[in-house]
Amino acid sequence: MEQVERNQKLVVVTGGSKGIGRAVVLRFAEAGYAVATCARSAEELAVLTTTVAQHVPGAVLHTLPADLSDPADCARFAAFVLAQKGALAAVVHNAGAFLPGRLQDEPTDGSQLRRLLAVNLLSAYDLTLALLPTLIRQGDGHIFTICSTASVTAYPTGGSYGIAKHALYGFTRNLREELKDQGIRVTAVLPGATLTASWEGVDLPAERFIRPADVAAAVFGAFALSPQAVVEELLIRPQLGDI
Repeated sequence: MEQVERNQKLVVVTGGSKGIGRAVVLRFAEAGYAVATCARSAEELAVLTTTVAQHVPGAVLHTLPADLSDPADCARFAAFVLAQKGALAAVVHNAGAFLPGRLQDEPTDGSQLRRLLAVNLLSAYDLTLALLPTLIRQGDGHIFTICSTASVTAYPTGGSYGIAKHALYGFTRNLREELKDQGIRVTAVLPGATLTASWEGVDLPAERFIRPADVAAAVFGAFALSPQAVVEELLIRPQLGDI
C-alpha cells in the first residue's frame, strides 16, 4: 500500500486491539493521524502493531498494555498519551465489556454491575477527566464514546450491561452540553449488533451484522466535519434490525 502523508495530531483509541477499536485505529492511521491505544493483552497489541504497519506503511502507533477498569492503569495510560507529541485531535472511548443476562440472575453482592460500570463507564470517565485539561487548553478536539443501542433500548437480557451503557450515554450527553462552548465536540456512537468477538459462536451469517469498519467510517465521517458542526449521536443498526 502506498505510504500516506502523516500529520502531527494524535488520536486516542481505547481497547484498540480488536473489533470496533481496531477498525477505528486503522481508519485514523490511514488518514495520517498518529494513534495511541491500549488493551489488556500485550500480545494482541503486538499483532495490532504488525497489522497497522502492513496496511499503513509509515503509520505512527503508540501502544500500552493497560486495563482501564483499574484507575491506576487508567492514570498510567493518560500519562502515556500526554507524553506523546502532537495535539489531541480525538479521543475514542471504545474499551468495554459485553455480558448479557437478567438482573435477577446476577450475583447478589452487586459485583457484576460494579465490574461492568468500571469497564464501560468509569474507564471513559476517568480518562476524560485526565485528558480534559489538555483539550480545553487547546480549545478543540473531539470526544467519542462507543455506546450501544442498549444505551437507549431496554432488553430483557440487558442486565447490568444495559445499565452501564445507559450510564455511558448519559455521561456523553452531559459532557456535550458542558463542552459545547469550549470548542470540543462530543459524539455518542450507538451501534447495534456488530461482528466482533462478543458474538462468537452465534449461529447467524456475517451479513446479519454491522461491520466494525462501517462503525469506524461513521466515526471518521463525524470527525471530518467542520468545527461549526457536530454529530451528537450516531445510531447504527443492522439493515434487518436488531438481533
